[in-house]
Amino acid sequence: MDKNKKAIWGWALYDWGNSAFATTVMAGFFPVFFKQYWSVGADINASTAMLGFGNSAASLLVALMAPILGAIADQGSAKKKFLTFFAYLGVLMTGALFFVGKGQWQWAIFIYVMGVIGFSGSNIFYDSLLPSVAGEKKLDSVSSLGFALGYLGGGLLFLVNVLMTLMPARFGLPDAAAAVRYSFLSVALWWGLFTIFTLVWVEEPAGTGEKKGPGVVVEGLKRFARTISQLRRLKTLMLFLIAYWFYIDGVDTIIRMAVDYGMSLGFESNSLIVALLIVQFIGFPFALLFGWLGQKWGVKKSIYLTLFIYIGVTLYATRLTHKTEFYMLAVAIATVQGGVQALSRSWYARMIPENRAAEFYGFYNMLGKFAAIIGPALMGVVGLTARRLLMPESPTELQMAEIGRLATRWSMSSLVLLFVTGMVLLYFVDEEKGKKEAAELPG
Repeated sequence: MDKNKKAIWGWALYDWGNSAFATTVMAGFFPVFFKQYWSVGADINASTAMLGFGNSAASLLVALMAPILGAIADQGSAKKKFLTFFAYLGVLMTGALFFVGKGQWQWAIFIYVMGVIGFSGSNIFYDSLLPSVAGEKKLDSVSSLGFALGYLGGGLLFLVNVLMTLMPARFGLPDAAAAVRYSFLSVALWWGLFTIFTLVWVEEPAGTGEKKGPGVVVEGLKRFARTISQLRRLKTLMLFLIAYWFYIDGVDTIIRMAVDYGMSLGFESNSLIVALLIVQFIGFPFALLFGWLGQKWGVKKSIYLTLFIYIGVTLYATRLTHKTEFYMLAVAIATVQGGVQALSRSWYARMIPENRAAEFYGFYNMLGKFAAIIGPALMGVVGLTARRLLMPESPTELQMAEIGRLATRWSMSSLVLLFVTGMVLLYFVDEEKGKKEAAELPG
């Protein structure tokens, strides 16, 4: 394998490794295990509220620190050092979940939140290595390869973990609870192992500064302050980020609310797990397909295609009545979820100064952390408003249930507004103009 290919595969294998945390831990087992095992004997409302506060605090901390840490990393050729720190913080915390006992919800929250910080923080510096690994011609395909391997790697381990919980005796485990605990341990080992390929095979470009030690931190902070004052020169990039914030808010809201939406319509948890597995394995080839499409057809047109499909998915979701339709919805989401994320990441790389990639990907990931703010709130407002408008003065239980389902469907349809707003703003983004503005930005 030549040096360039090894670097590309080394970079992409990080997604293969850390996506196991997103699937098995964040989306799959932690939410259920937290309620059914770690919160036993506790006030479930209090523990759930504290988990929500912890999640919010972790997201806010990473979001605010991302551009600053990125500026420091750019100065001192420290992208891989920061990646190592955050990745293995996440690995250590994920493995530590194995040791949290029944009813110890406070420890579960603390360790999980620290794991989320590790996961989110590492992605900033992982993303920032993309421009140097791929080069402009391969940005779309390499970015898509990362997401594709993430779907496949995360999906394979999640499938094994699901089988462990369904058939614990086959794996030499006493019960499903033990299977979940060992699943957390397997994620830590998986993530830690494949991170090594990234650290060994990917070479980091030289930093932008000459200072060493504490001077790197000081210079990085100065660079961050200077960038804030320079952002008005990058009008095209800022327009893209605003457009991205709207449409990725819709994407993230669907990801986060899908399970809750399915449960509100009466679908069983097993059906939702199957849907999640469908997304992982269908997402793998389609992420690669959109990488190819971005290069052949154009990134902007390809992103538009994904957003049109998302609008169709959102409207289709309002008419679900059977779990087969829910699976069809999962397939439709899987065809575009990786594509829109990968192409947005690679298009952004074309409009930023390459020698300041970590800093600018810090801004990019900051917006990602602030995504799924408008969507859930919009769904909540529309849902509550629909209930008030439709509810008669003295409703029967049957009427209340039906109105509740109808309000839920109305709330889902409101997400179309986010996709349409993003598409309108995206129309005015000119890639060539963005490149020129980035090239003219003072160093």
